[in-house]
Amino acid sequence: MASPDDTPPPAGRRGIQSAGTAVDVLTAMARARGPVTLGDLARMTGMTASTLHRYLASFLEKGLVVQQGRSGAYDLGRLAVEIGLAALNRSRLVNDAADALPDLARATGTSALLSVWGPEGATIVRIERSERLVATALGLGTRLPLLTSATGQVFLAHLPDALSRSELTREQAAGVTGIKTPEAIRAAVRGNGYAWVDSQFLPGLAAIAAPILDWQGYPEATASLISTDPAITRPDSPVVAALKRFAADLGATSINPASGA
Repeated sequence: MASPDDTPPPAGRRGIQSAGTAVDVLTAMARARGPVTLGDLARMTGMTASTLHRYLASFLEKGLVVQQGRSGAYDLGRLAVEIGLAALNRSRLVNDAADALPDLARATGTSALLSVWGPEGATIVRIERSERLVATALGLGTRLPLLTSATGQVFLAHLPDALSRSELTREQAAGVTGIKTPEAIRAAVRGNGYAWVDSQFLPGLAAIAAPILDWQGYPEATASLISTDPAITRPDSPVVAALKRFAADLGATSINPASGA
């Protein structure tokens, strides 16, 4: 007798249902803001606890998931992190931007950041520090707010609302407020081609940010520059021009689709 997994899929449908279910479970965990209990995961996925337990047991065995000893909550494991980093490292836009970031920092005399949108929002993945800039609390993995950081404002302006809505709601509920409304931020960033803040997120420091967009206008990454000189935020600043040129040159729209170059 054939097992359930041997049953041919319906016409027009491909793939293995159990694999799709596994992806749904891992996706729910990735979108959570930390470890989740079995009950939490059941509510998030609509699956029964017994079904989830079988998947989680396999994930634990392979290192995709870890379980915390005291609480019993589940979180993404080392293998999941390795897979995510491998995907990120294979992104041409992110790779090229990371390689070019040191030159941008030297040319502008600023500290340069490269950030991507991750499960917890705008997250720094590369930093090039300027000798002129005192040390800040920013580091790899630092999450940047949507409303009060230049990087966050770029993501807010260019991400689909469905992706940024939960983070925006969380910030507003936590009392994070910017000088502008979300609607005004979107209009300004899209109109100017960059975002800027002056001492709003980092006291004594000014920052500008511009998106590195793919073919569909999705922000694969955001490049940001930080300085103690507030003049870098002016529209006619050569630093703004350099940043916008950097982002435009790296974006997918600068590539000839016929040649792939």
